[in-house]
Amino acid sequence: MSVTAPKGFRASGVACGIKAGGALDLALVFSDRPCAAAGVFTTNWVKAAPVRYDQTLLARRQRGFRAVVINSGNANACTGPRGLSDVYALVETAGFLLGVPPEAILVMSTGVIGVPLPMDRLRAGLLAAVAALSEGGGEAAARAIMTTDTRPKMAFRQLNLNGVPVTLGAMAKGAGMIHPHMATMLALITTDIAADPDRLDRLLRETVEESFHRITVDGDQSTNDTVLLLANGASGLALDARTEPAFREALTGLCVELAQAIVRDGEGATKFVEIRVQGARTRAEARRIARHIAASPLVKTAFYGADPNWGRILAAAGAAGVSLDPDLLSLWIRRGDGHPLLLFDRGAPVPYLENEARAVFAAPAFQVILDLRLGEAEDWVWTCDLSHDYVTINGRYRT
Repeated sequence: MSVTAPKGFRASGVACGIKAGGALDLALVFSDRPCAAAGVFTTNWVKAAPVRYDQTLLARRQRGFRAVVINSGNANACTGPRGLSDVYALVETAGFLLGVPPEAILVMSTGVIGVPLPMDRLRAGLLAAVAALSEGGGEAAARAIMTTDTRPKMAFRQLNLNGVPVTLGAMAKGAGMIHPHMATMLALITTDIAADPDRLDRLLRETVEESFHRITVDGDQSTNDTVLLLANGASGLALDARTEPAFREALTGLCVELAQAIVRDGEGATKFVEIRVQGARTRAEARRIARHIAASPLVKTAFYGADPNWGRILAAAGAAGVSLDPDLLSLWIRRGDGHPLLLFDRGAPVPYLENEARAVFAAPAFQVILDLRLGEAEDWVWTCDLSHDYVTINGRYRT
């Protein structure tokens, strides 16, 4: 179940020739009724044309959105004035084919930076995508937005609010150039609840903070990151103060599932690791340290080699730009729900069995816990290891 799980949404995924070998590379998601929408975007100053286009539309807090067009294989970033003119041409073509105004269509792109969109192929692809729209097209759409992903990422939630069934559906892509604020990731969330744009915007931003802003694969930030949320009201229920808590919980769970799926499918990744920093003065300081540890190449290669070289973790924590007292630090590692293994306590190493530590680092998923003993705040980040395959994938990304 994906973006077509909620009532009133159809989707398709087709091959239009951007990618070699006939792979799916153009997705279309369409609502049979107008939607309210919200979006969160990359904070990179070098923004792709579709990001700038969507930000302008959503800033108006207008209603009436009907569709999202997404292409993969080409980011339409760093393409000069032509990049934005191509976006306008894309929505004009899609609007004509769908019978809706161009300003009712949002756009996302992902792929190689610095290459203009092949508009002739995209126009032909849109014709095929419109013809292929169906309630069963969610998986094809999820596959069409993939780049170096090894598998499609989809999720859905169903809940009962005031006796009315409400559904959320989503798809995402991302495997490399992943770092908070945000990452080379695209996500589209659909729901059949009704909501005003301001409430949607607040909810989405709160939810992204607890999900997509907690992931890092390689510490590189993209030009194209976009998370969109569309609400078409087909369930007949409106989001209000009474229904918001349950809806927010479902939305958060949905986004956490997709965010973690991105990390687990990180380019060349073999490990899923949670970095948790506790005992901080503020959550912001805890997260800053956790992110610095999670993005350290030395830490991540130790994860890959199952080498419990915990000194790298402490070194990364100390270099995060947050003042701390090394004589107060304690460090544990833990696999699953097992007992934490203490490696370093109050500024000094402690005796432990090397084979036990190596077994934790060799696990497909584990946790690193760092206690600063400076306060009551804590935060966490999800990351992965850094393998030979990551270098291979990115060393030949364009060739």
